[in-house]
Amino acid sequence: MNFFGSVYSHFRSLLTFLLRKPVNWMASRFTSFPKQERVDASLTELYTEIVKGNEKKGKLIEFTPSNLPVIIFSDQHKGARDGSDDFRMAEENFIHALEYYNQHNYYYINLGDSEELWENNILSVIKYNASVFEKEKQFADRNAFYKIYGNHDLFWDNDPFSSFYLKKMYGQKVDIYSGIVLRIKLPERNIDIFCTHGHQGDAQSDGNAFSKWFVSYIWGPLQSFLRINTNTPATSDDRKSVHNEFMYEWSARQNNIVLITGHTHQPVFNSLTHLERLYLHREEAEIKGDAETIKKIEQEIPRRKREYDRVNIQFRKMKPAYFNSGCCCYLDGNITGIEISDGYIRLIKWSKVDGSIKRVVAEEEKLTILSTLI
Repeated sequence: MNFFGSVYSHFRSLLTFLLRKPVNWMASRFTSFPKQERVDASLTELYTEIVKGNEKKGKLIEFTPSNLPVIIFSDQHKGARDGSDDFRMAEENFIHALEYYNQHNYYYINLGDSEELWENNILSVIKYNASVFEKEKQFADRNAFYKIYGNHDLFWDNDPFSSFYLKKMYGQKVDIYSGIVLRIKLPERNIDIFCTHGHQGDAQSDGNAFSKWFVSYIWGPLQSFLRINTNTPATSDDRKSVHNEFMYEWSARQNNIVLITGHTHQPVFNSLTHLERLYLHREEAEIKGDAETIKKIEQEIPRRKREYDRVNIQFRKMKPAYFNSGCCCYLDGNITGIEISDGYIRLIKWSKVDGSIKRVVAEEEKLTILSTLI
């Protein structure tokens, strides 16, 4: 390390030492951890505005899944391929998945936090992710790409030059939305699938224009520079679970609406986390006397407990109205997403197995059955 690099490193260490307590105090005092009433109000307002036709907020799209399949990915957190770039390990799987979905004529909804713009400037993200943006551009070329912003890429909603950078990335005008409502036409009834990033109710990044500007340009970069983790939902297991519960509580009170978010990096299917589904599968296996299945589940439960430190006490009776796409930046390179196609909604995982990248269906449910339960 040269002299100036050494001075910079020591300066940052000193500032971190001096500012750790006040920054953590601010995070606690003005916490991004939402309240249920704020979540409810924000989600209700956004959904209402979209279905009323306010296209500045989002798009209402009526479709039939058999001829208009959809893939929903969130939270790539594309960076500059340095040590703090969470996406670098997942890039290969992500590109392979996009190639598959484009070949099969899927519509692609990017559910936010696609670019990590707390830690990086937009020019470096564009430079180091050209191959990924080229794959996304193929969906835009087909008019099959919808981009939603999250709390780590509020830049797209705030910056006056965001449209210029989007055109640089995709070679054409790309609109940015707060959410999308997919109105699915089914034989018995229609259902609305409400897609948004999931930071709704966050007092910092879902507030007024100034608070969103402050988070984008001051608060996020300050935490990054000082390397201070203030436990946002994606980095705290407890906050992940509680945040998912807030989203579930809103969705469970709605009629004919399914909510899909990202934000927490924790997949949820039919309102259940992986651990909660394991408990249900174990109970079913016990009723059937399936000793082999019980043994497999018992071996997996301890590992999943390290990922999910909460279990909703109502998990056996939860309304299947909430889904979470997980993320595309797991340390093992795996990515997860939500597919809606061929009359099904599916939680899928893409991972490299024995040198080959494979698509795995983790969970699935028929939309016709889902429509009777919500």
